[in-house]
Amino acid sequence: MYKLVIAAVSFFTLYLVFHFVNHRNDEAEVSQLAPQFEEESAANLAALISNAPANASVSILEPVDLAVLSSPISIKFGITNMQVSPAGTNVENSGHHHLLIDMDQLPDLSLPLPANEQLVHFGKGQTQTQIELSAGTHTLQLLLGNYLHIPHDAPVISEKITVTVE
Repeated sequence: MYKLVIAAVSFFTLYLVFHFVNHRNDEAEVSQLAPQFEEESAANLAALISNAPANASVSILEPVDLAVLSSPISIKFGITNMQVSPAGTNVENSGHHHLLIDMDQLPDLSLPLPANEQLVHFGKGQTQTQIELSAGTHTLQLLLGNYLHIPHDAPVISEKITVTVE
């Protein structure tokens, strides 16, 4: 769903730019209007960001910080003062988990979270998982996303823990 929203906003922005280029043929005017289009796109995306209660939190219940484990490892997610709901289900004060693995820098928290090997989505509302990790030291962190995989206005993010896989 979030890909559709982003595609629609991007398509609309491109349409407006091409419309002015093809119908006005005035590149100076287009370059002056481009920041306005970007602001409007950002405003449309900002409207999709959900609110979170000030006292909301997520945590990794298991494993504990500095645990030494064998792969696959079991991870249990915790949530306080919010509820878990699947992606695509717009319920106030809810969201679903995203697991950040070995991420030194957070993704852009104003955009839908990308899905990749380092940022795993749990869009069905899962509250636990098993993952394969290579031998070595790894960091794990949870980030709650709303129904469109966008972090909340005050990001609900856990403390980062470190685990060692033998």
